[in-house]
Amino acid sequence: MYIIPAIDLRNGKCVRLIQGDYNRQIDYCDDPIKQAKKFSSAGAEWLHIVDLDGAKTGKPANTEVISSIAALGLLKIEVGGGLRDEASIKQLLDVGVEWVIIGTKAVSDFAWFSEMARKFAGKIVLGLDARGDKVATEGWVKDSSKSSLGFAIEAAKLPIAAIIYTDIAKDGMMAGPNLERTKALAEAVRVPVIASGGVGEIADIKKLAAAKVEAVIVGRALYEGRLTLSDAINAAK
Repeated sequence: MYIIPAIDLRNGKCVRLIQGDYNRQIDYCDDPIKQAKKFSSAGAEWLHIVDLDGAKTGKPANTEVISSIAALGLLKIEVGGGLRDEASIKQLLDVGVEWVIIGTKAVSDFAWFSEMARKFAGKIVLGLDARGDKVATEGWVKDSSKSSLGFAIEAAKLPIAAIIYTDIAKDGMMAGPNLERTKALAEAVRVPVIASGGVGEIADIKKLAAAKVEAVIVGRALYEGRLTLSDAINAAK
């Protein structure tokens, strides 16, 4: 299992939203490029980037910053937020992003998501954001009627790279991940599952490793010093 540090971008800066609420924002760093370099120096191999402006408006808004981070050549990058057309996907892949994460459009137009998954085989990740056992969309502002587990099982039949599972109630709270649902998802699908949301200490990482997930995304706990990236990486090994 490996650790993926997170950079959430809003207006070009590193921030964090508590439980995905745009009115509950914590500001961390004005220079995302400097932050990416720090993560690389601490041993990270991957970087998780969320374009929060894009997630809210439905159109990528921080592509220039993402392109600059990719140009460093230090980290493999996965990016989500507002990716709802083929041109946006292609633009990010062209600047050097390894994987693109699609959430809202995968739920609202599964036929299109299936087409993109086949066209960009191994490059598309399903961003499965859940509130309870239901899928949430549009920057977590809206809930759908779809079962998160059922939807994941259908998506896993496609040539996608991974599924990132985020329990919105846990995200940014540092009170532990939703182990039960994460484990159930990892056992139900053959594609790699990446856990996101709630990690606050080394014990959380060890529990997720036992749940057989491929990787864990860590954000707020790193920024606020609850754990160090090097310690997290060692625990994941």
